[in-house]
Amino acid sequence: VQLQASGGGLVQAGGSLRLSCAASGMIFSVNDMAWFRQTPGKDRELVATITSRRRTNYADFVKGRFTISRDNTKNTVSLQMNSLKTEDTAVYYCNAKVMVRFPDEYEFWGQGTLVTVSS
Repeated sequence: VQLQASGGGLVQAGGSLRLSCAASGMIFSVNDMAWFRQTPGKDRELVATITSRRRTNYADFVKGRFTISRDNTKNTVSLQMNSLKTEDTAVYYCNAKVMVRFPDEYEFWGQGTLVTVSS
């Protein structure tokens, strides 16, 4: 299974970006999906999660600004990021718990996509 993330880039503070991530390969079902982020010298931190039934959860620092969504028919997850702040600058990673065959579930990570927010 591979997770391919895209959509990072440079944006000014107050602007918007949309990240996308597609899962491909040997997939029976995709369960929880999530976005994490990491800055140099810091631990990777959870940004948002979404269950297969589209129940969402957000870190306090993105509530009201970011929206996570998914397309179960395409095994994709997206992160719409609005009102971006300079402190949102980080490498963003998608994450998915994938059942490759019933009932074996494994966790996979995308390669990371850099988001840079300038002041």
